[in-house]
Amino acid sequence: MKVQVLGSGCPTCKKLFDITQQTIDEMDQDIELEYLTGIEGTSRIIELGAMSSPVLAVNNKIVMVGFTNDKEKIKTAITKNLGNK
Repeated sequence: MKVQVLGSGCPTCKKLFDITQQTIDEMDQDIELEYLTGIEGTSRIIELGAMSSPVLAVNNKIVMVGFTNDKEKIKTAITKNLGNK
């Protein structure tokens, strides 16, 4: 499974990436985490159809838009989409 944090590279995007990394580490699952920023991140956000950032995507599907520091919310968003490829 592939999880992506997409954003412009702002501090909020970086915080979401850090919290998502901590969450994934705690989940003990085989999950690849990718952090796309700048033009690459912004282009990917547009491709997926989001209008704001940061974006959390699982297997190329948007599962959350905006920042949260709630690890349970992130874990739930990832877990609900484990089987989507």
